[in-house]
Amino acid sequence: RGKQMAELNQISDRMVLVIQCDVKNAEEFRAWAKDRASQYVHDLNEENTISYEWHISDDGSQATLIETFVDSDSMSVRLANHAASPLASEVMDQVNIKSVLCLGNAKDDAKEVLSAWGASFQSHHSGFHKR
Repeated sequence: RGKQMAELNQISDRMVLVIQCDVKNAEEFRAWAKDRASQYVHDLNEENTISYEWHISDDGSQATLIETFVDSDSMSVRLANHAASPLASEVMDQVNIKSVLCLGNAKDDAKEVLSAWGASFQSHHSGFHKR
């Protein structure tokens, strides 16, 4: 109880980033993602960042970062904080980014930043989420 379901097909401002990567060294990546990257982003305490989660394949060769945000503006805050952080260069020591998928109604400023990473974009269309 306490969870509410949003109305079906209600417009959503929520944003989701899905970043798929090839891992360079599984052991080093596991430690970096858990003890460095996740801790660093957590400690930023960005008000409208909903989640920051790394997932890794069983063999350690592939990883996916999924980030969710209240809206496009909060995603832009996360992107700016990333660009200003030491993680921006560290992540490239850990992975090769294969693809970036941005889900939701991204504003032009976010599209500009993510396009530099070769992102593809899909706007919100329909569905529901639980709060």
